[in-house]
Amino acid sequence: MLSLRRSLLSQTTKRKTKTKTKLKTNKNASRKQKIIAKSHQLEDNYNEEEEEGFNLKSSAPSHSHGVQPLGNLYFNPGSINSRNTGLGNLQILSDELVLEILGLLEGTQLGVLATVSKSFYVFTSHEPLWRNLVLDKVEGGFSYNRSWKITYVSTFYPSFNVAKSTRIPGLRVRDFYSDYLFQSWLCANLEMKPEWLERDNIIRKRGISVEDFIMNFEEPNKPVLLEGCMDNWDALEKWDRDYLLNLCGDVQFSVGPVKMRLEEYFRYSDQVKEERPLYLFDPKFAEKIPTLGSEYEVPVYFREDLFSVLGNERPDYRWIILGPAGSGSSFHIDPNSTSAWNAVIRGSKKWILFPPDVVPPGVHPSPDGAEVACPVSIMEWFMNFYGSTKNWEKRPIECICKAGEVMFVPNGWWHLVINLEESIAITQNYVSRRNLLNVLDFLKKPNASELVSGTRDRTNLYEKFKNVIEASFPGTIDELSLKAEEKKAQQKKVSFWDTVTDSKVGAFKFSF
Repeated sequence: MLSLRRSLLSQTTKRKTKTKTKLKTNKNASRKQKIIAKSHQLEDNYNEEEEEGFNLKSSAPSHSHGVQPLGNLYFNPGSINSRNTGLGNLQILSDELVLEILGLLEGTQLGVLATVSKSFYVFTSHEPLWRNLVLDKVEGGFSYNRSWKITYVSTFYPSFNVAKSTRIPGLRVRDFYSDYLFQSWLCANLEMKPEWLERDNIIRKRGISVEDFIMNFEEPNKPVLLEGCMDNWDALEKWDRDYLLNLCGDVQFSVGPVKMRLEEYFRYSDQVKEERPLYLFDPKFAEKIPTLGSEYEVPVYFREDLFSVLGNERPDYRWIILGPAGSGSSFHIDPNSTSAWNAVIRGSKKWILFPPDVVPPGVHPSPDGAEVACPVSIMEWFMNFYGSTKNWEKRPIECICKAGEVMFVPNGWWHLVINLEESIAITQNYVSRRNLLNVLDFLKKPNASELVSGTRDRTNLYEKFKNVIEASFPGTIDELSLKAEEKKAQQKKVSFWDTVTDSKVGAFKFSF
């Protein structure tokens, strides 16, 4: 939470407005105000404040329990943080640790604990606690109902009169200050800043040949945004919410760790306001609904896919992706060192990509890159890390990919994607001759979890894939390995000029 606290710690000034909240710097603020976070004075109405840098969505509600950022405590020097008094001896624990402990409890236990004090009431009402309970325990789908807490109760205690209980307004607690609890609400209700969207430095191409694509982008491993290569898709014309609901509204799709009927997912996405919205990401959509598989085709640039030699034993490789504004994928590298393409059918997506040798700020990969820890949400990453990349020598590649456009993501590139509106897309991972050696090299090494567990899933895949490639395309691996060695030697080869000059001092050197 230090990064959030730095984000919140700056000068503020209150100003009434009829529409939205904006963070604004007060250059004439007192010394005390200068140590205050870019925070809200939210005691009465969150939507009546304006602060510099961040806008709340016009539909943003006030925090249901009156939680304020810790910096606001400085505005009220006589106040005592009711968070501490209500926790008793547990007040020495960080908010994160308190919630970790509460995450071990069942729903009924959280309900009982909520009656102990106002502070426990606020903590036990933290929506991610109830979201985890629902997702961990639900079988066969669920119907989202206004909040995760209400959804839990209505799902597992259907006889309880939820409608009657929700007419009672939630308890608002005065003088409760917590950056950790506040940030979840803030990130869920924040608008994307214009400056986060304006940078567009990707190369765009329309109508290039396959040879040009290979030579200029796939071979040198460079991203490119391709236009016009999905114009003949039926999906581009047909796929919208109404069409999908009529075609497969009662079909279950993979949504995070659970399965949901499509109509229930849309019900969820229409209501939810949370920091990390669930994302529909299904690898078996074409098998479930063959019509969907027939209404798009792989763009001509990506049709060589050597993983196809494995047939039904190949790893998951294609997905339909659907999500509301604010949903998306935090920084990651595509699996098995594959390359990928992502075609937007409806909506628009903000992309940020870093080359393989540049780890994005706030991201902590395992040594082999197979596992990635990104402790902050997408919105919090923008708040706390995006600005710092402006001065980097290797700045990220960025763009907004709109409906009808295809993003090529080369193997090993870090990428973050956030939906700017409700979006529908298709993505596929593939292996061509250009990255075959990278894939084999990746699969050959067991990851950390395999070393601990003693399993050989990755190395088994390596042996199977390598054997089938050698049988299907004899000599290909040896040929590609030889070319890679020649290329590496060429890059190391000393030029004639280097043999007669001393690069350290810029003077000639002679050898007799």
